[in-house]
Amino acid sequence: MEKVRVAIVGSEFAAGFHARSLRRSPYTEIVAACSIDVPSLKRFVKTYEIPHSYEDYNEMFARKDVDLVHVCVPNFLHKKVAIAALEAGKHVVCEKPLATNMEDAVAMVEAVKKSRLKFMYAEDWLSAPAILRAKQIIAEGGIGRPLYIKAKETHSGSHSPFAQKKEYAGGGSMIHLAIHPMAFARWIFGCEAVEVAGMTNGGGDRNFVHKNYGGEDWAAALIAYEGGQRAFIEGNYITHGGLDDFIEIYGSEGSIKIDLGFGSPMTVYSRPGYGYAVEKAETTLHWTKPAVDEEWNLGYVTEIAQFVDCVRLDKEPASGLRAEDGAAVLQSIMAVYESAAQGKTVKLERLFPAKEKATGGKGKA
Repeated sequence: MEKVRVAIVGSEFAAGFHARSLRRSPYTEIVAACSIDVPSLKRFVKTYEIPHSYEDYNEMFARKDVDLVHVCVPNFLHKKVAIAALEAGKHVVCEKPLATNMEDAVAMVEAVKKSRLKFMYAEDWLSAPAILRAKQIIAEGGIGRPLYIKAKETHSGSHSPFAQKKEYAGGGSMIHLAIHPMAFARWIFGCEAVEVAGMTNGGGDRNFVHKNYGGEDWAAALIAYEGGQRAFIEGNYITHGGLDDFIEIYGSEGSIKIDLGFGSPMTVYSRPGYGYAVEKAETTLHWTKPAVDEEWNLGYVTEIAQFVDCVRLDKEPASGLRAEDGAAVLQSIMAVYESAAQGKTVKLERLFPAKEKATGGKGKA
């Protein structure tokens, strides 16, 4: 296959960075997009020069010139749209979280197995250049055996009104932000979580800042893993000054610290301000560290290129980027909510057998 022909469901924030990353690949062609928000859809297809647009994704999935569907809709729609794409014979990329509850997540994994198509779980942290370099250093024994990870994703609030409503998002800052470091810790340790102790501030009037959000605006968890490792994971919507993603990895022979949010080689002082610094930064006045290639640094460009190659070259999605990986990470997220609600630690059992391999394979390519 010379080029992978892509259709995008969604037309807002996530759809935008998917489209921009797809346009940076020489092996893709975006042939169509779909959204029920017609004004947004019109802006989207015009901006990214997409020739065909639809309000009904089933009509779009009927196109014979679509190989791969990118699911960039609100969380509660992931299952419905992804399974419809699989049933139409299309490979799928699905944004995080995989679903808003475990029943839907497991149903999606089963649908992938039944379809024998490629399904890629879009966890961008696992494709960020700094994180890939850290993984290489760990594989070389540079810090010995990883023992403890402290990681967070935080900013001042969500782009999406759907993310502000618990019934649509599945929760608050834990499922929306902390899902990234949660996936990262599991991937680095190479084993499953077995025990979770979580705390959140509860949502609504109990939130620190965002009283209008149904989900929590602060959450944290301590996680124990099968190999005895530990992780401290945080996600919050109370951090001003821009997206703050920070990782600390402690090993038996050393440590690694990664600044994904503000890891810019540039420093700027501006009295009048300028256009854009980093995601969620409220101002560009005075001293700032503007991103140089933010979507590359956060992993989006490499991630999308990997997913395209899975379809183009009939490759399996990498570990951490499969449907069952998304389900396993969601299991830990849901355990945080259960722990916070019950005021006690929650023990986990494996969702899938340890010997299970990546899904996907002989579907349409």
